[in-house]
Parts: sequence; structure tokens; C-alpha cells
Amino acid sequence: MQAKYRKLFENYTLNNGVTLKNRLVVAPLTIYDSGPDGELTAAARNFWHNRFKGFGTWIVPFTNVQPGGIGFESPNAFHEENLPTLKEYATIAHDQGAKAIIQLAHAGIHADPAMTQGHDVVGPSDLPYMHVRGMTDAEVRETVQAFAYATELAIRAGLDGVEIHGANGWLIQQFVSATFNQRTDHWGGSAEKRFNFPLAIIDAVDAVRQKYHRPDFIVGYRFSPEEPGEDGLTMAETLALIDRLVTKPLQYIHISLWNFYKKIRRGGNPHQTRMEAVHERINGRVPFIGVGDLFAEEQGLKAFNTGWADFLAVGGAVELNPNLVDLIKEGREDEIQSEFDWNRMDSYRFTPSMLYGTLTHNAMFPKMKQE
Repeated sequence: MQAKYRKLFENYTLNNGVTLKNRLVVAPLTIYDSGPDGELTAAARNFWHNRFKGFGTWIVPFTNVQPGGIGFESPNAFHEENLPTLKEYATIAHDQGAKAIIQLAHAGIHADPAMTQGHDVVGPSDLPYMHVRGMTDAEVRETVQAFAYATELAIRAGLDGVEIHGANGWLIQQFVSATFNQRTDHWGGSAEKRFNFPLAIIDAVDAVRQKYHRPDFIVGYRFSPEEPGEDGLTMAETLALIDRLVTKPLQYIHISLWNFYKKIRRGGNPHQTRMEAVHERINGRVPFIGVGDLFAEEQGLKAFNTGWADFLAVGGAVELNPNLVDLIKEGREDEIQSEFDWNRMDSYRFTPSMLYGTLTHNAMFPKMKQE
């Protein structure tokens, strides 16, 4: 391994005493392939097999905390019968030497009515044009407890932590955003009240960790920094949320970005990147995971060298290079792929939905070499 990459393989001890063996995180890759109750399929097992050997941490993607929050084929963590699947995810990670942190989520207004098992599609407020019903106060509180119960299942399954998914326009972000949250009760109105939902979830998750006497259980939070639209989330609001998050018993904060170097749109210095602004606001109080279209190893190293992130979450590069860490450690960087090559498709082991997404130029997946 070239000396310049060694810093990516330095360990890091979190504020709860858990040591992660390096700074490389497998981002929560959405593979759109689960069984009818969220169980692993043969295609999913094939994709995850030895996919991230050498990484310190794997964030298991979007895992539903309630049946009414299912938006696509994904794992479930809302009843006892989900335990075997959650245990299998833990085993997949541990067999590859990585910590397994499962991402807990609810699709909210983006839930698929065909998959919600008879439940209404709900969100913070009524959206008649989307056939979305605003949640009652009782339903909001039930959802908070659903995140807590999912955490309990994760602990019992042997997973190493949970990531609360407050990004990408899903339910938690819907509550934070004035675009979707027009409530005037405890859960909406001012920005501070719109923060109450994610903060209540963090508290409920931490209470489960305390109940099981598991201070070593990792809790992270993921967020998206800005939204389009007149009432969309601004950087000023996000930085205010960061101020609240760093007071909570979190082990890390994880940003969701398409581009690591994207600059602020509204509510901040438009000449400053979102990454740098958040890094400055956190001010070293909690580890920060950066991400953003970092396909090649040189791109990742350059991003890490900015000093804006303590960890790098890698997505597309892991999809195209199942042996990414080996390639870096063995000095074979010239073999790392950054475009999907149909002549090598078997080596990627993509699920059918991922292949279809690639073929249709879905931005979720790597660009094709053959156009």
C-alpha cells in the first residue's frame, strides 16, 4: 500500500469507547431486493458476499420500522419474525470483519401504498394531492416508539449499532422541513418544534440502549443539508439542527450528499461547501462521516485530506469494486473501476433491480461505460 493511503486505515475510538479499525465506511447501498417480509434473497446474499472486506463499518441500508413506512423492497425491523434476517445481516458484516450499523427509516409520504400492508400513507401534514394523511399526535408518538423497538431488535440480533435516517426526503426529514410540516402542535411550527421528532427518536433509541446496558451500542444520525423550494430546508436550519444533535448521546453524524464539494445554496456562505460548513459547526464534538460521488481512490483521499470528515462513506466504488480495499492495499489502484462495464457485469453481482436502474440511467447507480 502506498504511504499516502495509510491515514485511511488508522483506527478511531468513538466517544462510547468502541474502536473502529479504519476510516472507511460502506455507505447504505440501496439494492432494491428483499423478500415479502424484508428477508434476504439469494440475489442480495450474492451481492453482499465479501463486498466490503477490509472496511471498518458497514451501514446496512434503509430498514423499515413500521409496515406503513415501506417505500420499496427493503429489510424490516418491526416484529419478532424479523430477527433471523437482522441476525443474518450482522453475520454478513462480522464475517467480513466490519461493524454492522443498521439504518432505521420510515418513508413517510413516499411510502408505496402497494407495500404498506393496508396502512394509510402518512406524513407530518395532510397532502391531499398525494393522498397523504397527516399523522395524529398519537401516531407520531407510536412512530417514535417504533424506532425504539427496531433498536431493541437490532441489539438482540447482534448488530453493532443503528443509524437514524433523517435524510433523503424520508419521514424524519419531512418533519424537519417546512415544505411538508405545517403542524402547529409540539411537532411543528417553528424550526425548533420541527426538530422535536428526530430528537425524540434519538432519546427513545438511547433509552433502549440504556435498558440493555449497552453503552457500546453505536447510535448515529444521517441528514440532508438543504432542499429546493421556497420553504425547503436551508443550511441555516441544518446548522441549528446540528447544534441540537451534538448535545445528544450520538457516536457520529453522517451527511447525505451527491457531491462532496457541493456549495451552500441558501442560508449560508454560497462560496463555502456544505461539508466545510457542517464540519466547522460540529467543531470536533462528534465524528463526522462525509460522502459524495467519490468513485476513485484518489478522489476519496483528496476528500479526506480536506480535514472536513473523520470517516468516508463509499458507495459507487464498492458497487463496482467488490475487492476495493484489497486493490488499495495491494497497490493495484489502476484496476479500480469508476464506470459500469457491461462486459464485466458478472463481476459486480448486481441485483436485477440494480441492473435495471443502471440500464435506465438511474442516478442511484454508477454511470455506464457503454452509452
